[in-house]
Amino acid sequence: MPQKAVVLIVEDEPLIRFSTLDALEEVGHSVMEAGNADEALVLFRNAPDINVVFTDVNMAGSMDGIQLAQRIRAMRPGVGIIITSGVVNLDPMLLPANTVFLPKPYQHDRLLASIHELMP
Repeated sequence: MPQKAVVLIVEDEPLIRFSTLDALEEVGHSVMEAGNADEALVLFRNAPDINVVFTDVNMAGSMDGIQLAQRIRAMRPGVGIIITSGVVNLDPMLLPANTVFLPKPYQHDRLLASIHELMP
C-alpha cells in the first residue's frame, strides 16, 4: 500500500486545481490548495506536515512556481516538489534534487506515481 501524502496544490486555474484535488483525495492523500504562490507560502509555513508541493509555473502574484519551489526548498529541503507547465519545458537536469517536472497536460496516474516517487 503506497504511503499517503499531504499535498499542497498551487494552481491558478480552478478547474485544473479541483480536478487534481479530487484525484488525489480519491486515493487517500490529504490535499491543501492555493491559487497562487503567495497563498501557498502562507499555507506551507503553517502546515509542517506537507510532504509534496505540486505547483504550476505560470500564475499571477509576486512569484512564479519555480521561485516558489526555490523558497520551499530553502525552508524545508526534504519536501518533494512537482512542477508542471503547459508553456515552459524545464530540463530535469536543472531542477533541484527531489523535484519532478510533469508537462501539461498530465495524466492523474502520472501525478500519483510522481508523488509516490517523492515520498520518503
